[in-house]
Amino acid sequence: MGHPRQSQKRQQPQSFKKGRVKVVSKARAKKEQKEGSAKIGQRSTLIEPRVKREPLYSLREEDRNHPSDSDGSASRIQHDSSQDIHEGLYTVDSSYRTLLQSLTDNSHRDGPIQKKRRLVPPPGISPPTTDENAVEEPDEAVEIEYESTEGSEVEDTENDFDPFREHFDYVQDKRLNQLIQATNDSKWLVEKSPVGSSWISSLRIPDCPSPEESRKSSLYLRYSELPLKQKLKDALIKFPSAFDPSCASLASHIFSYQDLLFSDRKVENADQLRDLTVLHVLNHVFKTRDKILRNNVKVLKETNNDGTAFQDQGFTRPKVLVLLPTRQSCLKWAEAITSKCRLEQQENKKRFLESYGPGAEHFPEGKPADFQDLFGGNDNDSFRLGMKFTRKTVKYFAQFYSSDIILASPLGLRMALKSDKTKKEDYDFLSSIEIFIIDQADALSMQNWDHVDFIFNKINLQPKEAHGCDFSRVKNPYLDGHAKHLRQTIFLSAFNFPSLNKIFVSQLRNVAGKAQVSRIYGGAIFDLRLPSRQIFSRYDTSSPLLDPEDRFNYFIAAVLPSLTKYSGQSMEIQPGVLIFLPLYADFVRIRNHLASATTTQHISFGSISEYTSARDVSRALSHFYTGRHSILLYSERAHHFRRYHIKGVKQIVFYGLPENPIFYKELAGYLSSSISEGRVEAHQTSIRALFSKFDLLKIERIVGTLRYQSLLRDQGDTFEFL
Repeated sequence: MGHPRQSQKRQQPQSFKKGRVKVVSKARAKKEQKEGSAKIGQRSTLIEPRVKREPLYSLREEDRNHPSDSDGSASRIQHDSSQDIHEGLYTVDSSYRTLLQSLTDNSHRDGPIQKKRRLVPPPGISPPTTDENAVEEPDEAVEIEYESTEGSEVEDTENDFDPFREHFDYVQDKRLNQLIQATNDSKWLVEKSPVGSSWISSLRIPDCPSPEESRKSSLYLRYSELPLKQKLKDALIKFPSAFDPSCASLASHIFSYQDLLFSDRKVENADQLRDLTVLHVLNHVFKTRDKILRNNVKVLKETNNDGTAFQDQGFTRPKVLVLLPTRQSCLKWAEAITSKCRLEQQENKKRFLESYGPGAEHFPEGKPADFQDLFGGNDNDSFRLGMKFTRKTVKYFAQFYSSDIILASPLGLRMALKSDKTKKEDYDFLSSIEIFIIDQADALSMQNWDHVDFIFNKINLQPKEAHGCDFSRVKNPYLDGHAKHLRQTIFLSAFNFPSLNKIFVSQLRNVAGKAQVSRIYGGAIFDLRLPSRQIFSRYDTSSPLLDPEDRFNYFIAAVLPSLTKYSGQSMEIQPGVLIFLPLYADFVRIRNHLASATTTQHISFGSISEYTSARDVSRALSHFYTGRHSILLYSERAHHFRRYHIKGVKQIVFYGLPENPIFYKELAGYLSSSISEGRVEAHQTSIRALFSKFDLLKIERIVGTLRYQSLLRDQGDTFEFL
């Protein structure tokens, strides 16, 4: 019977502890405050539940000032549990007295408000989410920083003309509804002007009453003239003093918050374009943050104000979205961002470099410069990265809802928008995007452009949940569903193409206007120095929907017979014919026709597409070179991703012109190799390309801006260039 009594004695203190822990803590705290701190060790055990909550409210001073690790990742000091309890005890015990003392000290001085930290989410910043697809790493509690505005650069552009304020002051502009209506009705005033000798700019401004009052872009000729914060101007030392003509025009449109489509991005200007857009992005993020902090201080001072006078935020925190094709391009963007900021700490930097670095794979030599720029390094096309900025810190892999900038591929972001576990779409973090950048759009078109269209349909929508938003601080256009009219969209591409042009023309509704800067093409055919004949055959078609069928019928009736000769009842073809097909659907259709048609059953052919295995590719190239296969079918995406060097080519047939004019030059180079090797005479080689009136963007890049109109309008259907 002794065991039951002992168990009761052991259980009774536990129930007593659970029931009266708060009462005992307060009573003993008052008693020990009078008697001194002789029993601190006993009291620490009783208030341990409160000690565990301490890190959520504030960071200890030694943790806040602890330097980052050598790899740049977040530094978090691990303490012994007992030591942690005692250190937390002093923090909790003295927190109320410290608060009273600080308020008393502040009331007797006129200095700036010191930094404070609290757990309450700020207006427009939502608490962390638990969606594993949308977040790559759990985040800590959101920290609010009230910083001193005296002696800082928070006010460094307050008295100057600033496109940032000019654009977002539309919140109080009575003409905003007129501008929105004009953009919705596609009423634009178009202004065309040359940019240097190689480009032409087309600016569209909303056509509304008093259009002369519409805001136009300012001209910036030097980096020093850009309306940047002072902390960003320090990074301009590394830049040249003046812009080249194209970048001067682009800077004017970018920093005026106008939409932009620049279709001449190449390896030579890629770094300069990236630096220019990064400066604009950081300038926007920092000025937005400073404005919110400045208004936070005003709200604290004006206790009777309900906050409606400070409408300076969106529904959620993310303000910039950048779509990129590969992790290598994401690495370049992240390095460009951090190199222009005065950062004391980069959290998760080591993990970022391990995930986005080049790795140990060997990159093949002898590839073109544009191929190396795109695929050199980590070419993984599924990623998403949130970057969160504080005054002197940047954090990689931050949650989307606590990030300022999101870098992602279309595939990676689309996977994040829908959770595999919950089957619920979550795209509220895209509701307040103010700058949307699509870099290397030409490379994204070779992946899956449907992902880009999907993201465009989800951006700047009204959120489904509040996410801790203070709606009294949300800008009126956002509440009215007009966020997309204030969003700036920037396309950087090596060339223009129909899917990209469609978005630019029909979906961009920026009230500041939109500009398109295009190159004046001299023509890829004139850069070849090739003695072969180049024949362009135009076929008639009435609509884009009928174009694939009309193209196929023309190829079967007019092109294929010209490559073959009859031998009895069947066709025979001279070896060395390379047929280039831009679309995979056309690739499959021609392959099936050559394999099943009775007139082509004796023609041997091989095929290489983006889905062909490496073993089958080697076999097809070998058989084509030896003449065992007379025809080789070759898809555009296979050439984009692999850039095979094909030997034994004597004739080239472009079933459709390539989007990238570089591909036309590279394929024509196969003929030059065959001529130099003595496998064929120059007069025996030829190039034949099929096109219709819907291929005007492609034909312009191939034959030149001054000649493509004649190919589309002149009489006849065959045009030959020597």
